[in-house]
Amino acid sequence: MRYAVIGAGLAGLSAAYEIHQHAPEAAIEVFEATDRIGGKMFSVPFHSGPVDMGAEAFLARNQEAYAFFTEELGLRTVTPSGLPSSVYMGGQLRPLPHAGMMGIPADAEPIREIISEESARRIDAEAEQDPIPWTPGQDYSAGRLVRERYGDDVVDRLVSALLGGVYSCTADDLGIRATIPRLAATFDAMAEAGEPVYLSAAVRRLLEKRAQAAGSARGAGTGQGSVFAAFPGGYAEVYETLAERSGARIFIDAFITGLSRDPKGGYRLTGGGEGAYDRVILATPAPTTALLLKGIAPEAAQHIAGIRLASSAVVGMKFDTDEGLPQNSGILIAADEPGLHAKAFTLSSRKWPHLAERGGAVVRASFGRFGDDALVRAEEDDLVDYALDDLQAITGFDGRAAGLSEIYVQRWFGGIPCFDEHILERVRQAKEALAEISDLGVTGAWASGVGVPAVLADARRVARRLV
Repeated sequence: MRYAVIGAGLAGLSAAYEIHQHAPEAAIEVFEATDRIGGKMFSVPFHSGPVDMGAEAFLARNQEAYAFFTEELGLRTVTPSGLPSSVYMGGQLRPLPHAGMMGIPADAEPIREIISEESARRIDAEAEQDPIPWTPGQDYSAGRLVRERYGDDVVDRLVSALLGGVYSCTADDLGIRATIPRLAATFDAMAEAGEPVYLSAAVRRLLEKRAQAAGSARGAGTGQGSVFAAFPGGYAEVYETLAERSGARIFIDAFITGLSRDPKGGYRLTGGGEGAYDRVILATPAPTTALLLKGIAPEAAQHIAGIRLASSAVVGMKFDTDEGLPQNSGILIAADEPGLHAKAFTLSSRKWPHLAERGGAVVRASFGRFGDDALVRAEEDDLVDYALDDLQAITGFDGRAAGLSEIYVQRWFGGIPCFDEHILERVRQAKEALAEISDLGVTGAWASGVGVPAVLADARRVARRLV
């Protein structure tokens, strides 16, 4: 049995690995369009040690992912320092409020100091408005809903800052069900029970459940440990291990431009590979997947083609000293903050003790949001200057005086699907259209949801189905 896997990111390599585990006799070929494996995972070899310029951690409380990495692959993980994050707004660096769900509070008290009096009044009186006209199963723009119920500054100063760090979009371009599914599920439950649907009441209900779950865990003596974990050698440990253990022949610089049915059965590739393949997995971004499916499953291709992508850029910097750098793991920047270019900073050597042990300081600056690629396309020298200038303006840390010994600029064009209020329905329709094709699978962040555990689980599931 011959398998072709298109794409050598986490999804493609995980799929190849899973096929090999269940069918070790299978011939597996992986085709990657770029000049390296890893996809949106990229560990850059700084002189002091590897530094991730894409994904840097995963949700360690996802037991399936944690067990896969540590028990099945035998990789060692490290945990963060636990230092808090901050948010820069109104010209000040402030502690990041613990305000409900992704910055959406149940009442104004936790964020009263960073929003207007009018917004505070609106939050506390939200249950006096007309209820939200919610239909179970629907989705809605997170930014639009919070603006309508609470006010613009709640979105621009908190919700967009928190969601934007994950999805490279403002809250207005993200769906509630797509990005805060527990909130959407609570709306569903309220509507199905015939209760009026209010944002503040739904968030309060979720916070109460969270507190109960935390209390139960403490009472049972089952501490969950750190929320996140990373790898001492960066994500290169993951993608290199998957590649080695996949039993696959991996071809880089192999841009597959077409997929067609072979008259004798199976599939043929255009742009790489020889002969026919019995099974094919597309582990590619949504636009590429749509292009490759056009002649095989045109209806599915049409749904997938509607998925939009967000671009971003990361500037990684190594300084000779960390003196003067705040004791924070990261800094979010309010979307309405004038005069700045970066959207966030990860103070990596503050966040990760294994990086701090190398000496000096490692900082990552993030740029770019959906619909605005100007910064992502900026000249490299300009991006570095923006990073240094913004870091100094926000924290007072003068990176130039601290000795900037290493720099790496990574651009992620179309790196993350835009999880708007339409994406879940598009994915559902696409998968429905593909359900009858038993020898073809699709996977990736657009199909599974953002985050390493989600991508990993979906890719392995797709591979098992084809095997």
